[in-house]
Amino acid sequence: MKIGIMASQISGHLSRPVDCLVVAGGASGGGGHYSGGGGAGGYRTGSSFSMPGTFTVTVGAGGAAATGNGTNGNKGSNSVFSTFTSTGGGGGAGFVNNGLTGGSGGGGGSNLGQTGGAGNEGGFSPSEGNNGGIGNNAGGGGGGGATGIGSANVSNVGLGGLGTANSISGSSVTYSVGGTGRSDVGGGSAGGANTGTGGSGAGTSGGTSTAGGSGIVIISYSTSYPDLTSIGGGLTYTKTTSGGNTIYKFTAGTGTVTV
Repeated sequence: MKIGIMASQISGHLSRPVDCLVVAGGASGGGGHYSGGGGAGGYRTGSSFSMPGTFTVTVGAGGAAATGNGTNGNKGSNSVFSTFTSTGGGGGAGFVNNGLTGGSGGGGGSNLGQTGGAGNEGGFSPSEGNNGGIGNNAGGGGGGGATGIGSANVSNVGLGGLGTANSISGSSVTYSVGGTGRSDVGGGSAGGANTGTGGSGAGTSGGTSTAGGSGIVIISYSTSYPDLTSIGGGLTYTKTTSGGNTIYKFTAGTGTVTV
């Protein structure tokens, strides 16, 4: 797992060493025909830093579907672990527009080869995501993903940028895949829940795009330490153990957590 944050970047109580995964909500694709795919939610990780004594967790929602020709997709919402934020994906473009910026950028619309939106809106190092693909006469470009730029549209489909597999939960899951750009042929699938995946462009004149997938926040630390003391009622979560680690997986909401 790549290291995206160090101990010195987290303020607060020095406590147990913790790893984390913070994925923001993916964006929806553009509405109507020849629209771009939604950008993936920002993807960030942290390894072996001291957990603050009290911190906020927020799980970003996916961007809602967009309707109508020329309508840009809706941006995903940010996910937060303490002072550590991942940025929501940028909306896919309606056919006459450029893709929107975000954790990963939305794909561009087809008219005159509209550009994809820029990724890594938060300006992080390592980058949280990539640019959306350019549109062309065949249709909208694909949304950017965690490890790949969205592609230009070929044969009615603009493929989204590649995501990243991560096993912090105890099994390998791929997060932050860019959404599919479309022409006037068919439709696409919505971004998967808690993956930060971008939604697809609508694919039909006047049609509705698909929504982006919600994000997720996961923290993992040695089972030699006790459970968290309290978790705010606004958060939905599960607690499991795997490989000698206690794993908290936050899948919706926002709230305060106490160690």
